[in-house]
Amino acid sequence: MKIAIIGTGNVGGALATQWADAGHEINLGVQDTDNFKGQQLLDNPNTQAFTVARAAAKSEVILLATPAPAAIEVALSLGDTGGKVIIDAMNIIMGRGPQGYSNTSDAILANTMSRDVVKCFNTTGYNNMENPEYPGVALDLFTCGDSQRGKEIAIQLAKDAGFAECYDIGGNDKFEMMEQFAWFWINLAMFQGQGREIGFKLFKR
Repeated sequence: MKIAIIGTGNVGGALATQWADAGHEINLGVQDTDNFKGQQLLDNPNTQAFTVARAAAKSEVILLATPAPAAIEVALSLGDTGGKVIIDAMNIIMGRGPQGYSNTSDAILANTMSRDVVKCFNTTGYNNMENPEYPGVALDLFTCGDSQRGKEIAIQLAKDAGFAECYDIGGNDKFEMMEQFAWFWINLAMFQGQGREIGFKLFKR
């Protein structure tokens, strides 16, 4: 799969590595191809760097992993996204997000041509994307959005990154719930002192 990653920080970098190692073609979208955070990602032969619009144009799937306040600006910078799946890994943190929106996914939908926008990879820390394995078990992820195609791709990419399962929790109306779930992890990890090495697993019986 050809995947554009916009945002080469902790989350984008972790997923770029996992997906490149799984054999996907990774197109990093950056402002300056000669000088950007995460240049070491280019050491993987499956990874290249382009301008944001070029990376998006070359890819079937686009992961957005930039700070939430930039969601609208980044969405507009993608160019023609018709027919492409956009996976939103962003969260509004402490009220800092795209003006006029309660979550980043709605802001993306309102500012791109793609209707295949889903939220995923936002409910746990980047450390768990680097390594989702815990003693005897791999963590789970979650996704939502109206686009069934988008969710199927997000689920496959979650498994390609080493997660055991990725559960569909509903449509676009669950975007805000997903961001609240991210806050649950952040609260436990940071404010309640549990640390970053925690994650979620759905058990059944």
